[in-house]
Amino acid sequence: MVLTSKDKQGIIEKFKIHERDTGSSKVQIALLTKRINDLTEHFKAHPKDHHSRRGLLKMVGQRRRFLSYLKKKDPVQYTVLIQELGLRK
Repeated sequence: MVLTSKDKQGIIEKFKIHERDTGSSKVQIALLTKRINDLTEHFKAHPKDHHSRRGLLKMVGQRRRFLSYLKKKDPVQYTVLIQELGLRK
């Protein structure tokens, strides 16, 4: 359930914009998506875990804000990222 540093580095390598990029919108959205997907799997086994559900909802809201920022800033990158992550159909 915890995002290991190896997984995190793999995501950063895939979505980085430049060589030393660790905090761009694309990277943060990808990291949040990975954590959200992991928590979603957790809730299938533990449906009464309401404390973690609150954290999940906060992460979803944060990702939504990042996505809206990216959509305003660079719509082309936004559509590419959405397709890569499989967020919207």
